[in-house]
Amino acid sequence: MDVTIVGSGPNGLAAAVVFARAGLSVQVFEAQSTCGGGSRTLPDPEFPGIAHDICSAIHPLALASPFLSAFDLPARGVALSVPEVSYGNPLPGRPAAIGYRDIERTAAELSDGASWRRLLGPLAQRSPGVVGLLLGDKRSVPPDLLAAVHVARRILEQGTPAWGLLRGDDARALFSGVAAHVISPMPSLVCGGAGLMLATLAHSVGWPVPVGGSQAIADALIADLQAHGGVITAGEPVTAAPRGVVVYDTSPTALLDFYGDRIPQRYATTLRNYRFGPGVAKVDFVLSGEIPWTDPRLADAPTLHLGGTRENMADAEKEIAAGRHPEWPMVLAALPHLADRGRIDAAGRRPLWTYAHVPFNSSEDQTETVTGIFEKFAPGFRDLVVAVRSTPAARLDHHNANLIGGDIGVGGNNMFSALTGPALRLNPWTTPISGVYLCSSATPPGGGVHGMAGFYAARTVLKREFGIKTVPSLAP
Repeated sequence: MDVTIVGSGPNGLAAAVVFARAGLSVQVFEAQSTCGGGSRTLPDPEFPGIAHDICSAIHPLALASPFLSAFDLPARGVALSVPEVSYGNPLPGRPAAIGYRDIERTAAELSDGASWRRLLGPLAQRSPGVVGLLLGDKRSVPPDLLAAVHVARRILEQGTPAWGLLRGDDARALFSGVAAHVISPMPSLVCGGAGLMLATLAHSVGWPVPVGGSQAIADALIADLQAHGGVITAGEPVTAAPRGVVVYDTSPTALLDFYGDRIPQRYATTLRNYRFGPGVAKVDFVLSGEIPWTDPRLADAPTLHLGGTRENMADAEKEIAAGRHPEWPMVLAALPHLADRGRIDAAGRRPLWTYAHVPFNSSEDQTETVTGIFEKFAPGFRDLVVAVRSTPAARLDHHNANLIGGDIGVGGNNMFSALTGPALRLNPWTTPISGVYLCSSATPPGGGVHGMAGFYAARTVLKREFGIKTVPSLAP
């Protein structure tokens, strides 16, 4: 076997696809019984017609990631439904803020739409350059220098106390809700950068919903891997370091278990001191009908940011960073059936995907907290709940070993990791262990279903281990 990959998340699968297409023999091992890592969809244990997305549900990068764009999911039969409303942010005591695909419509409904347009208009017009920069390897010349200038200025604005330059409480909440997809104190550069990329995509390509669930993305990658001779084995945890070249789509700390004394002392110390960030508590609901929003425009929003005002979100993120549970945590929610009616079963039941930001390794069940937040904006929500599937942050690693303490960013949600990976190395996908590489969200460009960390790791391995300098085409 030329290359072994441990972990079948989107990055591990992306790397495997590149290797297989380069003519190498590839073996992927997955500890769970289903492959896909952060892109999996499983049936509800009680209602088989209902399927829950286990980690990710909405995919802003499914059409825009350079790797997934080249891979061309739609050409491989993955239907990506792009809703008119990218996301909605309910606000207490006033109308919700709505992020439409149409930036002009979004601006028209905000109290200071011109400010929103100034922030995101130039980025939406140069969307590929924005994504190319923020999902780039951070070591190459940006593909669009003008886009890079626009992004840099806005990161310095929205990632610092200068974020008040965005005017209007509704617009500030709308942007902060997007930025909160990265769990980080607000404002911060990494939070601002992620918010700018995701909000830009909302107005350029939209926020697609994979028809049938997130598993469709993983399945497309698996099918291509197998078509090019790759082998994938599920339900088989790796307990000892494989021989030869190995790429780990895992937490960096997993290397301590596999290699022990073989790890150079300085790097081992870095891994032992590796810090994970705050976590999320997952709460999946089965609902009997549509949510009775007080603002009816929210009924068309498949993605919801239920953190309230910018001030409330910032206070909540500060609390969880300090290890405390806020009274009103940031809650992200998704209703995939609004873009994929096949997610509704014969009895009219449909899934609601949510998670709440909580301190690292929290064992608290957030069901009642999340329910209460929905009730603020949709009185009667509680009456729709048919079933709840709750997983505290401390147990998320039971279905994905990478999510230690509930940290869905695998420790990478900070500017240092976004640039350098888990240790200060010129090439962050390498390790000082011969033949051993990393490709998880702990390496640049960080979290999200985009496959870029896997792509960069594979590019490195092809050149260093096999002398292959040209990455193979990903076209169907």
